[in-house]
Amino acid sequence: MGEMVRFPVNGREGSGYLSVPESGSGPGVLVIQEWWGLVPHIRDVCDRFAEEGFTALAPDLFDGTTTTEPDEAGKLMMALNVAEASKDLRGGIGYLVGSDAVTSSGVGVVGFCMGGGLALVVACDEPDSVVACAPFYGVIPWEHSAPDYSRLRAPVRGHYASEDGFFPPAMVRALEQELVEEHGADVQLQVHEGVDHAFFNDARPEVYDPATAAVAWRETIAFLRDAVH
Repeated sequence: MGEMVRFPVNGREGSGYLSVPESGSGPGVLVIQEWWGLVPHIRDVCDRFAEEGFTALAPDLFDGTTTTEPDEAGKLMMALNVAEASKDLRGGIGYLVGSDAVTSSGVGVVGFCMGGGLALVVACDEPDSVVACAPFYGVIPWEHSAPDYSRLRAPVRGHYASEDGFFPPAMVRALEQELVEEHGADVQLQVHEGVDHAFFNDARPEVYDPATAAVAWRETIAFLRDAVH
């Protein structure tokens, strides 16, 4: 259904996987990868968005590198320059907003794990373009890389896991409290009980939870349909 596309990124060229609905156009959604890279699961998520009527783009933040090994994935993630990654994501947003396949003036952003953290980063970096943000168990593991949350304008509907060792419920609640009370943001971060980090990833049967994944997907689709137009 999808294809690899290229787009300008701050004087260089970025690439990503684009999936367009059968109708030929739809509201724009930026999908941000986990630490594994632009793997088949992320491409499949883009295709699933296209099946729901959205035009979805997943920028390749690791320049073609993918892995299934946690140690290697961790190294790739920690080597990522967040400012450069944000430029890639902003280039992807520019591509979507300028595309004939996108009917919306702004875009929604959805990210998983590392990508969930970056979803919040780019929502703060591009407050005029990002009109909805849906992080799944998002983490921002890089020192001194927390975004300027005072710039956040988009509503946020996040999905987290009660058994998550990377971003446990206490940290979820602290983030939600900070965003709502200190910055007046429209933020709801849902902690799903009895599931682990990456519960949405159906390519990882050891953590995938079909029932919770289905609930989070339905809620995310409804949220994006309401906010991105």
